[in-house]
Amino acid sequence: CPAWSTVNLCRKSYRKGAMDAIVLNPKDNVAVVLREVAPRESLQIGEGGVAALDRIPYGHKIARHDIPQGELILKYGMPVGRAKSDIPRGGHVHMHNVVSVYMDNLQEHYE
Repeated sequence: CPAWSTVNLCRKSYRKGAMDAIVLNPKDNVAVVLREVAPRESLQIGEGGVAALDRIPYGHKIARHDIPQGELILKYGMPVGRAKSDIPRGGHVHMHNVVSVYMDNLQEHYE
């Protein structure tokens, strides 16, 4: 693990050339990183790639493309949040720039 890595967040089983992030549904505008990622690091996501703009912890989301303020954040093909500000491609998508919409679509999750 790199020196900046957070304890228990760097997966030692990661091997160079493996997929770096996973898209859980083709509709998703985010991918979930499969290891801790350094700023400016290039990631392999399916057939394409993206350069991380920030440090992104294991299991967090990265923007697959530019996400404008107000756009829904889609994960599992479902809205999980709304962008509080513009999120550039490769940006860390988390609580600092996303507001939850779980309460807005709670009924949909239980039908």
